[in-house]
Amino acid sequence: MAEKTIMLACAAGMSTSLLVSKMQEAAKAQGKDYKIFATSASGIQDELDTEHPDVLLLGPQVQYMKDSVKQMTDAAGIPMDVINMQDYGMMNGEKVLATAQALIND
Repeated sequence: MAEKTIMLACAAGMSTSLLVSKMQEAAKAQGKDYKIFATSASGIQDELDTEHPDVLLLGPQVQYMKDSVKQMTDAAGIPMDVINMQDYGMMNGEKVLATAQALIND
């Protein structure tokens, strides 16, 4: 079983899949066994209920949903934030992974 589970959510869950791969590479390089996956914004509640992630990161294109998603994650005791737009655009898996780790450790 993975040490930590990191969930990313974007409009359709597709554009984030490349970022998931980059984050998995960065985690592997750190010797971490993380489960990192992407879902669509419409699937957030289902994934929170079934996967119980340690952290949720929203893609910048759905940051308008932050308040409603925060209500869901607060109820589940899961930290969440929006991925930095520049890190997302550059598909910087290391930086986005560091953001997730910081939220988990807070």
